[in-house]
Amino acid sequence: MADGHNQRLARDEDSTLLAFYRGDAPDWNGRTLEEIWSWTDDWLEEVHDYIQWMFPLSVRSGANPAAPVLGPMTIEAFGSSEALRERLERSLRVMLRFYGFEETRTAGARRIVRSDRFRERARVWLSPGNHNHLRLTRIMTSLGELGLSAQARALWECLSQIGADFPDRVTPTTLAYWRSAARSL
Repeated sequence: MADGHNQRLARDEDSTLLAFYRGDAPDWNGRTLEEIWSWTDDWLEEVHDYIQWMFPLSVRSGANPAAPVLGPMTIEAFGSSEALRERLERSLRVMLRFYGFEETRTAGARRIVRSDRFRERARVWLSPGNHNHLRLTRIMTSLGELGLSAQARALWECLSQIGADFPDRVTPTTLAYWRSAARSL
């Protein structure tokens, strides 16, 4: 009985996430993905319960246990739908802008690099133990689980350089989380 209940719950969470990502339904707080994409950097920093919807994981969030969890149906849907992956890439671009990064492509290779806004944006998130370090771990992991491993690897390479360049602002614990997320790619 419990196993059937858990399977039904997983299907419901998959359906909820897919409807949100397709733009057919809001998150639990009534916000659409398109609305979140339009938020200012200040909103992206101040609100803490959207990141689990933009970048879902296959494990329950400790920070937002009410957020849906990735299941096989969602993972398969992203793997087979270019439209869903494009929407995930747009979510990534929103967050890259927030952190002061941008994606570039040189000779077909994806890179994530510091943008002109990096110094300004780093003041918000680049400090020891900042909650955004966990968000970045989540983003990398979610990208890998949902079929955007190249983007996740590019983010890891950028963050690894940030850690090397700012050892006083990126703790060894944070680097270990980032490294662990990158190993799963």
